[in-house]
Amino acid sequence: MSVLIYLHVALRARLAELRGDRGDSPVPTAVIIFGLVAVAMAVTGAALAAANDWMDNIPKHQDPK
Repeated sequence: MSVLIYLHVALRARLAELRGDRGDSPVPTAVIIFGLVAVAMAVTGAALAAANDWMDNIPKHQDPK
């Protein structure tokens, strides 16, 4: 009988832990990830534009013929 009581108490304690605080909801996490992706795309776009401008300002090779 004491084994059943122990198992009952252990199961109830475990279920109480599972019902406790589960942390943030997934929505704020998704918003943060979306923001990070947007910033990463902006930085990548700015770096690409700077690289293209730099490449366009390099003088073209003229063939001396």
